[in-house]
Amino acid sequence: MNPIDISATIVVEDLDKARAFYTTHLNGRLIFDCGWYIGLQFGENGPTLHFMQPQSPDQPLYQSGLTYNIKLHDADEVDTAHADIVKAGLPVIMPLEDHPWGDRGFCTLDPYGVALYVYVDIEPSEEFRQYYL
Repeated sequence: MNPIDISATIVVEDLDKARAFYTTHLNGRLIFDCGWYIGLQFGENGPTLHFMQPQSPDQPLYQSGLTYNIKLHDADEVDTAHADIVKAGLPVIMPLEDHPWGDRGFCTLDPYGVALYVYVDIEPSEEFRQYYL
């Protein structure tokens, strides 16, 4: 695996607090906001930080509520990474899929319970295209 970007997604109940704090105090710029998930970028081409609300009662809350987003170069690399994770016997808590919000990815856990979301960008569905700012 050769990541080209890693960013954190923090699971919180109230996105309004995160949205207000990071845009007001750290000059974060919203780059995605669909209501239950926001992405912020710091600086012109700087790092990003993401916040989301749990999406179902069955969705496990990750230890510390932290997910690292690990962006790879292309879909073949994501597929290979997924195969390697499965072969190693690591847990897959979200299967490898194309997601309507605009990525192909899967999720596993590190030894501490932090979720690792491995993905590559793809074209979002019409439903989610409207949320990109």
